[in-house]
Amino acid sequence: MAQSSSPISAVAERYAGSLFELALQDNSVAKVEADLAGFEALLNGSDDLKRLINSPVFSSEDQAKAIAAIVDKAKITGLVGNFLRVVARNRRLFAVPGMIKAFRQIAAEHRGEASAEVTSAHALTAAQQTELKATLKSIAGKDVAIAMTVDPSLLGGLIVKMGSRQIDTSLKTKLNSLKLALKEVG
Repeated sequence: MAQSSSPISAVAERYAGSLFELALQDNSVAKVEADLAGFEALLNGSDDLKRLINSPVFSSEDQAKAIAAIVDKAKITGLVGNFLRVVARNRRLFAVPGMIKAFRQIAAEHRGEASAEVTSAHALTAAQQTELKATLKSIAGKDVAIAMTVDPSLLGGLIVKMGSRQIDTSLKTKLNSLKLALKEVG
């Protein structure tokens, strides 16, 4: 695993590595990935939940109680449910998004896949995702696990991050480049 310069990344990678080892022993890597994706969807859909995990104002006890209630309500059980409770008790909730990302990368590497983060202006159809996977496979030389997110502010196009490479074909970036070019001319 590559060394990260950020202390948050280091914490996230350690926790993700531990969770992966437990999931591997339990033969439940796919279930853990699905449960983490479910929690990530909750996190992306709730500003209050984001505030809970990022704010130092909440005590460890408050965070642990809130996470336990959320996990129970969302029916996130087993390793991920216990994992999130431990993370909350240890005051590491701020690193959960990084932990999810690191877990995906570790799981993809274990399966012999490359992992890619794709941000699009709107949700991609199944056919578009299949075509994107095929294109990324031809670039990476192996199967690619894709983590999709939607960001309407991109206006159109995609941003693909795979390893240390980033391909940005978003309309937002193209318009910003055009704006800079026009400022230089004028």
